[in-house]
Amino acid sequence: MLSSSARLCCCRLATPLGSQFLSPISFSLSSHSFPPNQNKRKSIISNMSTSTSNSNSPPFKIILGSSSQARRNILKEMGYEFKIMTADIDEKGIRMEKPEELVMALAEAKAEAIISRLQTAEGKVEDSEPELLITADQVVVYDGVIREKPSSKEEAREFIKGYSGGHAATVGSVLVTNLKTGTRKGGWDKVEIYFHEIPDEVIDNLIEEGVVLYVAGGLIIEHPSVLPLVKQVVGTTDSVMGLPKALTEKLIREAL
Repeated sequence: MLSSSARLCCCRLATPLGSQFLSPISFSLSSHSFPPNQNKRKSIISNMSTSTSNSNSPPFKIILGSSSQARRNILKEMGYEFKIMTADIDEKGIRMEKPEELVMALAEAKAEAIISRLQTAEGKVEDSEPELLITADQVVVYDGVIREKPSSKEEAREFIKGYSGGHAATVGSVLVTNLKTGTRKGGWDKVEIYFHEIPDEVIDNLIEEGVVLYVAGGLIIEHPSVLPLVKQVVGTTDSVMGLPKALTEKLIREAL
């Protein structure tokens, strides 16, 4: 586990929904494909795209240790080029009582799994310039209970019905590991989301599409059917999408 000094909670004041969604993040697509039944989320993100990524050429390399299309899009929007590696870990085998501790532990486990793969493939992790590995995880907290990806359509329906007229929170971690020096910096971010009433027909359509089965808590605020039903966001939408920009930039600078 990371020490308490390596953790960060970004607290924000409540702001009107309009200001949150006028300039949250811009989406751009990579050529990587979604896991099964996630192409609709790719289409949703694509339709919201307003700009392309910047052409920064930092003096370091980046590996994004995530299969999340949303995280790829956010990192590209931040102006970084990177390669993708995913971690095959038993997420259900890692349990913590507090959501902040759970997402940090999962991000660490993902980092360890990817580093092990790199060392097996290359003998040792070594390069002339720094290479940063970024791993992340996210859960939803509703009524004090941690929610991960729904295990079934029935559970997804139960999750979404609970948000109707209420609120939930996302807790997401980011961990940046410098593969050359071994330096590791991590932190977490929390966002509160308040909803209007969610009609049953909207829930039925979300379940039928299947995209909610692949996101923590079945919560996907960027969906065009869900977006008008979001009353207020206390935090940033990039964090809800799985990769808080400000925290990620901070950790990259600290890990170099």
